[in-house]
Amino acid sequence: MHMLLSFASSLVSGPLSALAAFNAEPLAHLRSLDIAIIAIYFAMVLWIGFYLKGMSNTGEGFFMAGREMTAWIAGLSFVSANLGSLELMGWAGSAYQYGILATHWYWIGAIPAMLFLGLMMMPFYYVSKTHSVPGYLHLRYGEHARIVAAISFATEMILMSGVNMFAMAVVMQVVLGWNITFSILVSSVAVALYVGLGGLRSAIFNEVLQFVLIWAGALLVPILGLVQAGGWTGLKTRILSNLGSDSYFHLWRDTGSFSANPMGVHWTGIVFGLGFVISFGYWTTDFLVVQRVLAAHNLRAARMAPIIGSIFKMAVPFIVILPGLLGLVLLQNADGSRRQLVGEDIVAACAAASSGTPADPASCSAAMSHTTLPPAYQQKVLDGVPGSELHSYNQALPLMMVRYLGPGLLGLGITALIAGFMSGMAGNVSAFSTVWTYDLYKPLLNKRGSDSHYVFVGRLSILLGVAVSIGAAYLVMHAHGIMDYVQALFSIFVAPLLGVILFGMFWKRATGLAGFLGLLLGIAFSASLFMWVKLNPVNLKYVALSEAAKPMAENVFRALWAFLFTSIIVILVSAFTRPRPVAQLSGLVYGATQLPTEEAVPFYEREWFWATVVILIFIALNLIFW
Repeated sequence: MHMLLSFASSLVSGPLSALAAFNAEPLAHLRSLDIAIIAIYFAMVLWIGFYLKGMSNTGEGFFMAGREMTAWIAGLSFVSANLGSLELMGWAGSAYQYGILATHWYWIGAIPAMLFLGLMMMPFYYVSKTHSVPGYLHLRYGEHARIVAAISFATEMILMSGVNMFAMAVVMQVVLGWNITFSILVSSVAVALYVGLGGLRSAIFNEVLQFVLIWAGALLVPILGLVQAGGWTGLKTRILSNLGSDSYFHLWRDTGSFSANPMGVHWTGIVFGLGFVISFGYWTTDFLVVQRVLAAHNLRAARMAPIIGSIFKMAVPFIVILPGLLGLVLLQNADGSRRQLVGEDIVAACAAASSGTPADPASCSAAMSHTTLPPAYQQKVLDGVPGSELHSYNQALPLMMVRYLGPGLLGLGITALIAGFMSGMAGNVSAFSTVWTYDLYKPLLNKRGSDSHYVFVGRLSILLGVAVSIGAAYLVMHAHGIMDYVQALFSIFVAPLLGVILFGMFWKRATGLAGFLGLLLGIAFSASLFMWVKLNPVNLKYVALSEAAKPMAENVFRALWAFLFTSIIVILVSAFTRPRPVAQLSGLVYGATQLPTEEAVPFYEREWFWATVVILIFIALNLIFW
């Protein structure tokens, strides 16, 4: 475990730890109404856990929610499990750093893969009645492939949980002045309780609640921000004035050259590295999200759930990416330097920041009455203290919330951030619990346990996962940008898994040894590429194909190389080893499986119809923001 946590520390670089060292007054002051809203939220999630405990005493009930979820519930949970605090704060910060290019991770980096999962892959996952993605690998390739996949997935979940915890705790410290340890422990204990009591069913119901809270708490920020910025056109004009480039507003136009866009990425990396390898690897093979769809009550619901989720996924940039773009204007000075604390409107009303001359007290009083800035910061404004460059990219969304949300609304906004954290954490620990119990503990330690015994082990493993994640949270403290770190993990663990899954599901010739070696060597190859650049940053140009490339560009190309390497291993080893008889591949491989027939329904209820609607909207959005 020490080696694992050391590896976690080496995965990231940069000044997120500067947040922890920031000892100034908190940015916001919570009123009684704000505190009440947060307290009610915690009471609700715990009540749901206790209420559902009686329905989660069997393995099927605890680990798979009884396979009783409707398409809508499974679809919203499918999206919400991915909408944690990493997603909320990380991509808002990435948009602040890279502009609208960050939207690729919501559109081309999600939508095609979600549709492919629903239309093509769910029949195999669902009809095999597997409890996990490693469970499918066991059926297709054998025990060794399952163990490698389970260990890599458990490692990924621990590292993801650790950075999720730390990022959330630090933001709570900066925004509210909460102690980091207090923030980590309160939220972690709450998640451990409600998931430990109600299992996946509790996680899913809370994720749906958290999805609603996230939208309710974050929606006002982009609306009010756009109003102040003068609408979309006004925002573009002001960013162009500040930064001298309109590349921050184009998805594709400037990706023909590495140096022409803020991310330093080429369209080939976006399309093949992100749009195919990372996207399909995450949305179709990562058990964190696939588990939610497997809980659907029938195959049609399981196929519709990702399609329903894709509709909401396309809308998420409005509450995540747009605040980051607004930060390029509202959190920066005229020369492009980042402002630390006070909003542009307050500066204009209360101080001549360039000279430090105190402003008229009457106008200051009026402006201050509409903010949640604590007295210490209000005095800085009154004294004409200029802004300084102390906030990081990852603080963009919390700073915008403090700027726009007054009493009550700020409590709702903070609750949205907490809900995002707990949603992501619940997804991590519930998936970890299932994989640990069915793919590690059962095959390696106790093959003959009773159903109730495995439920008991599952509950204990939730406590184990939370405890180890807390330890990881204190070691994973340095990230230039949260999502750079997350995408690095995906390129290491998920990209090789995609290659093995696709060949296993669509090629009857793939053999058990090929699946095992492809996954094991693919992960080792991707991790080696990461360490090669980590030890000598000059090597980044070789992985990302350009000296102008940045860490996010390196991630998408590393994922592409890892997928290709894994594919080559699977093909070569399969060519020299004996495949299983086709008769043994029924239910596991296309061409060897009789798919179940579904009852006829009107065209507007069919998954292919709604998938077509989503594709048309997806194409339109990419053309509009070309």
